Amino acid sequence: MLAVTAVTPTPPNRPVDWVPLTIVIVLFVAVAVIGFLASRWRTAPADRGMETLDEWGLGGRGFGTWVTWFLLGGDLYTAYTFVAVPAAMWASGAVSGFFAVPYTIVLYPIVFVLMSRLWSVSHRHGYVTPADFIGGRYGSRSLSLAVAVTGIVATMPYIALQLVGIKSVLTVLGLGSDTNAFMADLPLIIAFLVLAAYTYTAGLRAPALIAVVKDILIYAAIIVAIIYLPTKFGGWDAIFHAADVKLSATNPATAKPFGAVIPGAANFNAYWTLALGSAMALFMYPHSITGVLATKSRNTIRRNAMILPLYSLMLGGLALLGYVAIKAGTQPVDVNGSINAQLVVPQLFSDAFPKWFAGIALAAIAIGALVPAAIMSIAASNLFTRNVYRDFFKKDATPAQEARVSKLVSLIVKVGALVFVLGMDQTSAINLQLLGGIWILQTFPAIVAGLYTRWFDRWALLIGWAAGITYGTIAAYNVVNPATHKNFGGSIANFPFTDIPVYIGVSAFVVNAVIAVVLTLILRAVKVRGGADATRPSDFGADEHDPKVVQIEREQAARPGSPLAP
Repeated sequence: MLAVTAVTPTPPNRPVDWVPLTIVIVLFVAVAVIGFLASRWRTAPADRGMETLDEWGLGGRGFGTWVTWFLLGGDLYTAYTFVAVPAAMWASGAVSGFFAVPYTIVLYPIVFVLMSRLWSVSHRHGYVTPADFIGGRYGSRSLSLAVAVTGIVATMPYIALQLVGIKSVLTVLGLGSDTNAFMADLPLIIAFLVLAAYTYTAGLRAPALIAVVKDILIYAAIIVAIIYLPTKFGGWDAIFHAADVKLSATNPATAKPFGAVIPGAANFNAYWTLALGSAMALFMYPHSITGVLATKSRNTIRRNAMILPLYSLMLGGLALLGYVAIKAGTQPVDVNGSINAQLVVPQLFSDAFPKWFAGIALAAIAIGALVPAAIMSIAASNLFTRNVYRDFFKKDATPAQEARVSKLVSLIVKVGALVFVLGMDQTSAINLQLLGGIWILQTFPAIVAGLYTRWFDRWALLIGWAAGITYGTIAAYNVVNPATHKNFGGSIANFPFTDIPVYIGVSAFVVNAVIAVVLTLILRAVKVRGGADATRPSDFGADEHDPKVVQIEREQAARPGSPLAP
């Protein structure tokens, strides 16, 4: 049996690693400058500037294929992805880690088919958020509010986890070990302030430009890692063998194996439902839809659905770095001296690479947090502005007022995420993010069904949404972590009335959809009146238009009584 190389854990009060830290700081400053300069990139005429949500929150709705490719790649493959996926592989194997690869493969046919239709109807009516579409399609502010609140609440812990990704890098670099809590967190606070400032100034254009730098760094780091590290640690055969030895060993806390290199038959249902449910949920997140609506044409989305799977190839290599870390004997020890799986990849890079390249790789992870965090805060603030502030508090809000409110809320959202990371333990952030995936999937029936039919009743969809949210939350709470004995210990539970373990989000989705169908049949039978539909069948297949025609259509939509009015 091959022994896994042992490495003495790094002491909690580790010294600052100045060479990689300097490189991280230089690259961080460079992308911050790019973020601020983005306010002048492809801006509208001086009389509008960043004073509308179309300009500030959607980048002028003019991103082409390559900008969108970098933007969506930076948006979907977050810093936490690059930290959490290999961490899960290192800790428990393919069941909880490698499912991310098939789920991103399943994802892009969904994007190709669905998101082009959403782009078309949103482009025609000037919708900025998915809740805008729901309100226009079903004539229901209640359902629109439910979708908006779900999107905001599901996004908040996701933003927090991006800051967790930055914090992991800072910990490995030797920052965060200071006995003064404020000084330990100061680098993260500074990174947050810079992020908040350039997002406020440049809106979606900032992460769009930074995504180019971030993705180049990430690709360079991963390609070098999957070529160099296996040669350093004995080849892939030795790496997989070391992973099998560790993961097949018995976990004292559970009296079961730590995990498996390849999922066994008992885990098949959990594996495929987790992949499918995650794929269905990802483009229901408001930040994903924001990236879609920022494009200049529906064909831009379709082209990206064909080339974005290149990221899945990179993700597969990244995931396997978790097994490389097992063979390397990486010990991800946090400042408290305890094992923290989230530090695996940063620690592996720090241990195995020359200092200068470790700095580049760690900077890629840290910068990788800036793009999604910016887009997520913009998307959440757009939801609040359009579907809470405008719909319920100031129906006559001007475009400039909407933009100002959205900018302010984007700052509040980031502050909330920062406070969350600094004030709560990391486990809580992870648990809430798992819940967020379950919750956001419950908007799928309303959004996706609405792209094809108005058959569903608005009240049936709202009640189905509430039932799915309730069931999913309770089921997730009842999952107890066998090691810590805490609730919200995972996202897998038996499907109702069976002993088949599946992803809770899928179970909740089934509950949601069944209730929506049954109630729609009942409400239609008793002839309950549905809400007004502001859309037309031709809206969903419309391709890009001349900008002048689009402007005329939007002006017509703004007139009272117009059939195009939302």
